[in-house]
Amino acid sequence: MTSPIATPWLSSQPNQDPSAATGAPLRWGVIATGRIASLVARDLALLEDAELYAVSSRGQHTADAFAAEFGFTTAYGDDGGQEGYERLLADDSVDVVYVATPHAQHHQMVLAALHAGKHVLCEKTFTINAREAAELVAVAREKNLFLMEAVWSRFLPSMQRAFEIAGSGELGTVQWVTADLGFPAPYSPTARLWAVKDGGGALLDLTVYPLLWALGTLGFPQAVSAMGTLNDDGVDAQNALTLGYHDGAQAQLTSSLLAYGPRAATVAGSLGYLQSLGSINNPKQLVIGIGREPLRTEHFEVGGQGYTYELREVTRCIQQGLTESPVMPLEDSLNAMRLFDGVRAQLGVSYPNDAH
Repeated sequence: MTSPIATPWLSSQPNQDPSAATGAPLRWGVIATGRIASLVARDLALLEDAELYAVSSRGQHTADAFAAEFGFTTAYGDDGGQEGYERLLADDSVDVVYVATPHAQHHQMVLAALHAGKHVLCEKTFTINAREAAELVAVAREKNLFLMEAVWSRFLPSMQRAFEIAGSGELGTVQWVTADLGFPAPYSPTARLWAVKDGGGALLDLTVYPLLWALGTLGFPQAVSAMGTLNDDGVDAQNALTLGYHDGAQAQLTSSLLAYGPRAATVAGSLGYLQSLGSINNPKQLVIGIGREPLRTEHFEVGGQGYTYELREVTRCIQQGLTESPVMPLEDSLNAMRLFDGVRAQLGVSYPNDAH
């Protein structure tokens, strides 16, 4: 008896070299120049059919420096009352945009990109709330444009393999899942991880990864119970979620900006279990134990920093005329944001975007 995993979680091209071209080149624009933009841009350069065309930032000097470092052709900063991202979106040469701003700006940036006729890859978490997410999905579908949330770990060979094993029946029926991700983040009310205006907190920044293990092996839950530690700003510094399923399966997920954890996941079934080694968002080994048989360890390497796999999926989908990824469908992003809305209601966390 197998666990109830939806087939879209598994890629149809699991062994493909992510750098190898799958069609005509696409010209990429990157909005924002922070750490995640740097990591993704470095991996984007590895794709044979990706052209690093444009980058935008508030300051022209920042955009110029980013373009010089990573090899972008064009750099846009704020100029004459027009913001840098607006100038980038007005450039007809840009085919697809990667939005790398803080969470609270995703809705504004993605909506502008869609109205400008651009395909979009938006950094996780997709938006601040489900209302914002639903609007973006509706606009993308209306305009027949590609849109995907950048949950990069979902496409990694190790994660794909974990989902495959859990869904194959080798572990029997999956009964429980545990996953954690945490580190002590220095507090500053203006730092992205802590700032209320940016959608700071452990939930929107970290929980997507522990949640990924539950969703990929058990699916979306029927019940969610949440506890958390809020700081004086009303941001969750730590949270613990219990997911309940109609067949009695459970998942326990922990995310923390206060403490280190093993960053490990366990998927336990009636015949055996699977554990991850290496951080749960990029595991390098999977240990599988079936009954009393000797443990089996599977090892994995990634191309670049690991973002090449999601970038290949976006590229392939756009080249084939798809408006959403069959591996990362928009309905999953909508359901995840609905789940996070429910958790925030239990924790008592709200953001300025909620009032809009």
